[in-house]
Amino acid sequence: MNLSDLLRGTSLIRTKMLRPDRSGRKMDAAGADLSRCNVNSIHYRAQDVKPGGLFVAMTGRKADGHDFIPEALSRGAAAVVAQKSVALPVPEISGHATRKGLEDRPAALDVVWIEVENTRKALAEIAARFYHQPSEKMFLAGITGTNGKTTTAFLLESILNRAGFNTGVIGTINYRFAGRTFDNPMTTPESLDLQRILAEMKQAGVTHVVMEVSSHALDLFRIHECRIDVGVFTNLTRDHLDYHEDMNTYWDCKKRLFTEILTSGPKKDRTRAVVNCGNARGKELFSTLKTPCLSVGRGPECMVRPGRTTSGLEGVSGRIETPSGPFDFKSPLVGIHNIENILCAAGVGLLLNLPVQTIRDGIEAVGFVPGRLEKVPGNSGRFVFVDYAHTPDALKNVLTSLRPLTRGALICIFGCGGDRDRGKRPQMGRMAGDYSDFIVVTSDNPRTEDPGEIIRQILPGLKQAGLNAAAARNIRGGFQPNTYVVEPDREKAIQLGITVSGPDDVVLIAGKGHETYQIIGKTTIPFDDKKIAGRVLDGLDGGL
Repeated sequence: MNLSDLLRGTSLIRTKMLRPDRSGRKMDAAGADLSRCNVNSIHYRAQDVKPGGLFVAMTGRKADGHDFIPEALSRGAAAVVAQKSVALPVPEISGHATRKGLEDRPAALDVVWIEVENTRKALAEIAARFYHQPSEKMFLAGITGTNGKTTTAFLLESILNRAGFNTGVIGTINYRFAGRTFDNPMTTPESLDLQRILAEMKQAGVTHVVMEVSSHALDLFRIHECRIDVGVFTNLTRDHLDYHEDMNTYWDCKKRLFTEILTSGPKKDRTRAVVNCGNARGKELFSTLKTPCLSVGRGPECMVRPGRTTSGLEGVSGRIETPSGPFDFKSPLVGIHNIENILCAAGVGLLLNLPVQTIRDGIEAVGFVPGRLEKVPGNSGRFVFVDYAHTPDALKNVLTSLRPLTRGALICIFGCGGDRDRGKRPQMGRMAGDYSDFIVVTSDNPRTEDPGEIIRQILPGLKQAGLNAAAARNIRGGFQPNTYVVEPDREKAIQLGITVSGPDDVVLIAGKGHETYQIIGKTTIPFDDKKIAGRVLDGLDGGL
């Protein structure tokens, strides 16, 4: 693709042509004619660069892409986009590859240098043009919020499928379309990967896309140039403060989906929003938005709200009131907090003018969401769930949902991730202590931190909740209420928490949910809470 076309609309600081000086030891600058350069691929990892490709150097938290420009050149990059000047030696090139559009000079000996103010923003713009703006040609719903994004995405996907649309999803668990499922390393992919996925979806005939939008994606311009039709806000509670530093910064970042993304681009005059007004931030957002907005929540003032509802260990049911009329529903999703997720998904369906019967059928068709209060099968009379809750509010939501449904004791097995917000650790302990009868504190992706130190930072919250410490060896025959034990080995912790439970007890294994790995140091090992819990339950079932 012609470089001048790719860069059209991108704010350029300067462009130049770099070529070896007479000594052959360094690169000198000359005037650059962008219209004479064609690039055949885009890259933000130097190791992926192909001859004739464009390399965009981005600054990250752990590495700076500008340090890898020499490697990109050595691999044959035709052009480089950077946001600062870099002294470059002449790259050593093997072979005699040539680059069409640069007078057939040896690859990477002449390089177009493009300097911009923000390479992340530039990458999003270049990627969207390279893939021919796929989101302009599809309906795109973007879901943001601290909790509930994944469940809302599953529900909305089901509603859209029931309506007969060809639906694709980009989310925390995976991205999927046209009967295919792919691993997704992050909730919202990097802008280049995101535009590629959207283009592949468009090519496969996808008409409607549901996308989870993380705060990181908003802050790092990953969804810049994504043309979103409907933005959905689920809630805002403490999370990611290792990145955003404080709640106001985190909130300002989340709002950008509604105040910047929805109000720019070719769809800006027809974008809409669904806002959960069940929390203060949602009410604030709803009251300030200029974009047409549908409010959802439990309050009588909300446009979409629940009527009578019931919640049990087999799911939730009830009635939903909407501007298009009420409908009754029955969902196998466990937890009263899922009512708000159902309202958010229903809100998008209503904005699309779908019949309430179609919305109801889509809601009821979702049997479970992986790792979201997902029940582990067993016949021992115990109720064991795995859940992704890894924030104080999320843990409170699932525990308060399970508390009134528990006929016996409520047991919680949880930990906190390493290299993440440390301030939430005692808060997690307090939430677990306030709503559980017995707690096993363990590890959860300690990464490069000492697991023991992470656990020590959790314990003050348990003590504030009035729980007493017990030794693991002393409770294998039963536990005293309002106690906790520490077992850093997560597999042993799961075994302990389930084996000390009895019939009618509920066991919550929180923190990892759908994840099938454990990160210890810089090593990732296979680890699946659900599989381990299943093996423990199988052993108990065999003893019946």
